[in-house]
Amino acid sequence: MHPFVLERPRDLSAALSFGAQPGRNDAPVEYIAGGTDMVQLLQEYVRRPDRLVSLAGVLDDGIEIGPQGLRFGAAATMAEVAAHQGVVEQFPLISQALLNSASPQVRNQATMGGNLLQRTRCPYFRDVGYEACNKRAPGSGCAALEGENRWHAVLGTSDDCIAVHPSDLAVALVALDASVELRGTGGDRSVPLSELHRLPRDTPHLETVLAPGEVITAITVPANAAGLRSHYLKLRDRASFEFAVVSAAVAIETAGARIRQARVALGGVGTKPWRLPNVEQALADRSLEPGELRSAAALAAEGAQGRGHNDFKIELMQRAIVRAVEIAGAHA
Repeated sequence: MHPFVLERPRDLSAALSFGAQPGRNDAPVEYIAGGTDMVQLLQEYVRRPDRLVSLAGVLDDGIEIGPQGLRFGAAATMAEVAAHQGVVEQFPLISQALLNSASPQVRNQATMGGNLLQRTRCPYFRDVGYEACNKRAPGSGCAALEGENRWHAVLGTSDDCIAVHPSDLAVALVALDASVELRGTGGDRSVPLSELHRLPRDTPHLETVLAPGEVITAITVPANAAGLRSHYLKLRDRASFEFAVVSAAVAIETAGARIRQARVALGGVGTKPWRLPNVEQALADRSLEPGELRSAAALAAEGAQGRGHNDFKIELMQRAIVRAVEIAGAHA
């Protein structure tokens, strides 16, 4: 592990003054909260900050549901949000995504803000024995392009990076039109979660729109997402503590046997949580008949590019959408 100084600021203002920056490996100062992902990367020399700034005790951990919708502080743990009765009843898609993530031990420690900022599970990024990784070492190349890429992205990729974004939670939140509240030395701002993560293009080492010294303070979900029929479907290689090969988060409003509106996002296939407005538009005013669902889901493949080992994801993600909509539509 690269030696570092651990700072324990007394409040959030003091923490922001250090100018730490998440989501890039060349930052000399980084924040740490629950640390479930950070500690692994420190141990493997993937991240080598000279200074870590602890956010323990300086971020909000509350969970509130009111007329405007759901708001939870960035320091709330995954376990706390997943078990919150109001979340389970009104925003079950979030609870389902969280309970499909990690292990109970990790969920008890990991924070909601940290979950959104966790780093990719691309083995070429997480193993410093591979020199070619533009995300870890800009300009070094991408070993995954011609290597074992079964777990990699087919949407939002570039010739510089095909790493998948790993968060289940982020996929569900994007489908529900969630936003993140940010605070930096220049003040507060709100960003739609769909715009928090950058596409890799030719700068895959820049993963988010966060500025130096800026942190996520809370996540909000609008009230109009409450009560929708929803389902989070996660397809993975084993039953527990495994990241998605393909996942689908859907939330629909129905009128009789027809879909009035739909929200659809995918995980395990994109370089960021992947919303599908073309599929949503195609699902509107359709029945729940499998043929109609398959026709709409086929639009998910627009722009998809397999790299050999991961070609199967293009078909599998369409099937996942159909199945998730069918399950959501069957909910009473």
